[in-house]
Amino acid sequence: MNQNKNRTTNPIVGIVKNNVGILSVLVLLCVIVSIATSKFLKPNNLISVLRQISINAYIALGMTLIIILGHIDLSVGAIVAMSGTLTVGFIVTQGLPIPVAILLGILLGMAAGLISGMIVTYFRVPAFIITMAMMNVCSGVAYVYSGGQATRINNDFFSAIGTGYLFNTIPLPVVYMIILIIVISFLLGKTKFGTYIYAIGGNREAARLSGVPIKKVEIAVFTISGVLSAFAGLVLCSRMYSGQPSVGNGYELDAIAACVLGGTSMSGGKGRISGTIFGAMVIGIISNGLNLIGVSSYWQLIVKGLIIACAVLLDSQKGKISLFKKKA
Repeated sequence: MNQNKNRTTNPIVGIVKNNVGILSVLVLLCVIVSIATSKFLKPNNLISVLRQISINAYIALGMTLIIILGHIDLSVGAIVAMSGTLTVGFIVTQGLPIPVAILLGILLGMAAGLISGMIVTYFRVPAFIITMAMMNVCSGVAYVYSGGQATRINNDFFSAIGTGYLFNTIPLPVVYMIILIIVISFLLGKTKFGTYIYAIGGNREAARLSGVPIKKVEIAVFTISGVLSAFAGLVLCSRMYSGQPSVGNGYELDAIAACVLGGTSMSGGKGRISGTIFGAMVIGIISNGLNLIGVSSYWQLIVKGLIIACAVLLDSQKGKISLFKKKA
């Protein structure tokens, strides 16, 4: 009986133990923002925070896989803009059925991720360079297609994708986020594919000698990242009732920040989906709190940049501290 009880509580206890640091920061942050402004704890604002977090979470889930693998993806924000802008354009300008337009938008993101993954894998070019190039390509496609202008869409079905509710209570973007967290967590923690990702990120040569299909895994991970970014673009343009080629600017920064804050190591081989989600919550609450207080969006960029810098420094020092303890 006690064993069964431990089995049911262990996963939650494990999540808490593995994320004590970021959870402490999250609780402290909520207390500070609540004291700074009474608007924070209002139901409407909390729902707004959850919506903001969900968009970053979609992208950060894919980014977590990329970083654990030992790479980085700078194209995610541009894929968000490209997929969203073209999906709306396919519906409004080309007159395509909504399901077909959505499928094409997702496929565009998939293609961008697939191409990046193939170049990184087969030509051994640093992912930083290739995804930066893909970022420019995707951004350019969005601007060329739309002429640099936002495309409005007035369709109740399409708008409901990003603004609807489940049981008139839970925003649909939050429902999507929960589903994706479950799927990606299972993929990373309960399948051979997830084991391969950790193995490649931890020691690529050892993984190769162990028979891990490195090329297939890397291409698959970049493709998944592209699909998740495209889905984020779909939900975002649905929420905004328009496709805008400039919406993805800085999204890669938020996604990387969420991953690093959540404990994903920039050197690869280490990371947790639960940590990434808590990291996304921290980023979302910081942005929301600064908005409520009336801090300029320009200052918010400075704050996010400093957060990433501090998180990376802490990550680099953790390895040195543990090594020092072993020697001692």
